[in-house]
Amino acid sequence: MKVSVWYNNRDIRLEDRQKPKPGPAEMLVKVISSGICGSDLVEWYRLPRAPLVQGHEIGAQVVEVGNSVNKFKPGDRVFVAPKVPCMNCSACKNGHYPVCTDVEERLPGGFAEFVLVPKPLVENGTYLLPENISYDQSTFIEPLACAVRAKNLAGFREDQTVLILGSGMSGLLFTRLARMKGCRIVVTDINTKRLELAQRMGADHTLLAENNVHEQLIALHGKKADVVILCTSALSAVTQAWKCVDRGGCVVFFAVPGPDRQVTIPINDFWRKEIRIITSYYCGPPDIVEAMMLIASGEIKVDDLITHRLPLKDIAEGFRLASEGRESLKVIIKPQG
Repeated sequence: MKVSVWYNNRDIRLEDRQKPKPGPAEMLVKVISSGICGSDLVEWYRLPRAPLVQGHEIGAQVVEVGNSVNKFKPGDRVFVAPKVPCMNCSACKNGHYPVCTDVEERLPGGFAEFVLVPKPLVENGTYLLPENISYDQSTFIEPLACAVRAKNLAGFREDQTVLILGSGMSGLLFTRLARMKGCRIVVTDINTKRLELAQRMGADHTLLAENNVHEQLIALHGKKADVVILCTSALSAVTQAWKCVDRGGCVVFFAVPGPDRQVTIPINDFWRKEIRIITSYYCGPPDIVEAMMLIASGEIKVDDLITHRLPLKDIAEGFRLASEGRESLKVIIKPQG
């Protein structure tokens, strides 16, 4: 079978590997759609494990199951989560599913024609796709679930002002979630085309990131933002977040600067204003279920976010498009051609 092996964003090689045979509690799936995630492009995060097969946003069809697998059968349409929590450790019992370390097995990279799903993911990380969720739509389940978790942690409420810094894929998903909750939405970016798109997706106002965003917020709403979500890793955006959050508000680090960058928190100022700073990077089973329901019901539309569909042989071009971000939003790789 063909797999895409990532060495860095400019060195991605198509290689031949033996198609795996599932063990008793495993199953083999044929990858139909696999999305390129923004985190796939973050080299400081991925390089320590390179070379590797990336791809964790997949829609697939079951091809073969082990003799002890009863939940799934060949032909089933499925979404497979990248990793699963144990549900028994103290982190899981307190709802911190993304930080569970008791389950080490992860989904082998989805930029491949076939993927062997390990036992823990067969048991707790594989979901049957509803008939009205297509394979391409299923590539949004994991990124939407991550945004859902951040939305729930931040506590989106009706009539809040939500400021989204960065209008890439995650920023646009947050825009739609905030619209669904009845929030006032302000989106920033340095790319005017993306701001136009954010406006069409439901943003009340869009602002160029280079301008005095906090002053414009006050001019628009008479106050700063109740929730500020960082969907960009730019240090300038972090500084902006500090200036734009209102008293009693919340700053969400959904994206972070690289580990070599220092972030200084104005803690003395925030201490008197009861400002929360939270982080959120992944999702748990409840968030996946909520994301699937939102896509299946049509409450969150995703088809119009897809800009490119490419065969596996063109994955290097997909990474170029996703890295540059000028022409693309969601790039989906189709390993079957």
